Amino acid sequence: MKKSILLTFLLMTLVITGCSKPQARMPISHTSGTFMKESIKRNKKLIANEESQIDSIIKSNPGTKYLASDKGYWYFYENEVTADTITPKRGDVAFFDYDVKDIKGNIIYSETELRPQVYLVDKENIMMGLRDGIKLMNKGEKVTFLFPSHMGFGYHGDNKKIGINQPLVCTVTLNDIKPESVLKEN
Repeated sequence: MKKSILLTFLLMTLVITGCSKPQARMPISHTSGTFMKESIKRNKKLIANEESQIDSIIKSNPGTKYLASDKGYWYFYENEVTADTITPKRGDVAFFDYDVKDIKGNIIYSETELRPQVYLVDKENIMMGLRDGIKLMNKGEKVTFLFPSHMGFGYHGDNKKIGINQPLVCTVTLNDIKPESVLKEN
């Protein structure tokens, strides 16, 4: 009898404790935001340094008309086409060639290494600066872009030739623009 009462009591205890909800655990560490503040400060300093380098390039070429984009990079036309006003838009296919140089003009990737480029506008992942810059171009134009690192490959680089936080100079020739249906036909 004692055994059955004891067994019933243990069984009831297990049922009651087994059905209770788990308690939420409190976080172990509390951050003060110092890391984020320091990171913001480092990034502002990095961007200011890169913009200073780009500014010195612009000042050293007074005969070249550089334009500032809304996205934080600069560019100039080597060959501007004013007769055509059609620019690539989302879903178009852009056929282009380009090269990539460091901020001092040393070639990282030549046009021959990267040729040919076929880009489904805003539907494929390419360098952020190119993604925006190509949409400014008309067919047949050649444009040189000066990208701070955050518009290029950022703090990660490309794991090949482009280092971390490296500003880039890209010269792009937009050869053609076609509707997306052209790719589906081929």
